[in-house]
Amino acid sequence: MSKRLSFLVCGAQKSGTTALAAYLRQHPGIHLPKAKELHFFDDETQAWPEPDLNALHRHFQAAEADQLWGEATPITLYWDPAAERIWRYNPEMRLIVILRNPIERAYSHWMMEHRRGDDPLPFALALELEEDRCREALPFQHRVFSYTDRGFYSSQLRRLWRFFGREQVLVLRQEQLRLSPQNCLERIWQHLSIPPGRAITPLELHNGDYDTAMTPACRERLRHIFWQEIGQLEQLLGWDCSDWLRS
Repeated sequence: MSKRLSFLVCGAQKSGTTALAAYLRQHPGIHLPKAKELHFFDDETQAWPEPDLNALHRHFQAAEADQLWGEATPITLYWDPAAERIWRYNPEMRLIVILRNPIERAYSHWMMEHRRGDDPLPFALALELEEDRCREALPFQHRVFSYTDRGFYSSQLRRLWRFFGREQVLVLRQEQLRLSPQNCLERIWQHLSIPPGRAITPLELHNGDYDTAMTPACRERLRHIFWQEIGQLEQLLGWDCSDWLRS
């Protein structure tokens, strides 16, 4: 088998993957393409299960011979068929997941789409109509309007574990990356079995300066939507996420 990608930053969207990709590019043993989000494993125009691998590998032509290949496309965690496609491509793939409070993630996601002009609706109405609007994309998930649906992390993690097992999937918290990036990177170097990189300078990328804050009513609605999911995640990962419900 010709050289292939060794690792993926696969999600979650709006959880710090841009900053993480910037950190990873600083390690001499890693090659990440200049373009973030190659969207290969969620590309429904490919002839799965036999995709054109040149469309992926051409992004790594500048890599040095001893560098690990990796890339960061956050929707990969969420996209239903992606885990199997990755497994067929490289069953030894190492996956890196960063999870953010799904309440905050949903609002950040909507704000991004709203600023782009892809969703003109106010946040409260977008939440109310999400299920109906997302049916427009069937049989696939909706790439734009999936504000709450992307926040049900436990089922997405179980799907990854089904193909790769827990030992190949490193799960981090967005707060850890933001507050202690060096510690997160040390865990990543260990996960990828590469020597530690040099000490990094913390980055502040895409911090999410919002034009308006989330309303208390929307926050309470999201707490009601996610409180059971957050409990499941705590059990799966051994985390204490009680602060997610208090924020």
